[in-house]
Amino acid sequence: MDIKITVVPRAKKCEIIELGAYHLKVKLISAPEKNKANKELITILARHFGVKKSAVLIKTGLRSRHKAIQIL
Repeated sequence: MDIKITVVPRAKKCEIIELGAYHLKVKLISAPEKNKANKELITILARHFGVKKSAVLIKTGLRSRHKAIQIL
């Protein structure tokens, strides 16, 4: 399953907001430094979808707020 993600780093709390069928807005506490925000994003999405962290792949947008994620 492919999902579009819009990331908001440095938020006050972690939160997932559904913007459409395959589009999510994810608020993260971590700053976008040293890959911390991407690691937190993978952890939150794995918990949300009930899969292992290894099943969540960032296809595009490693350094962008707009990402394409694949859930295996």
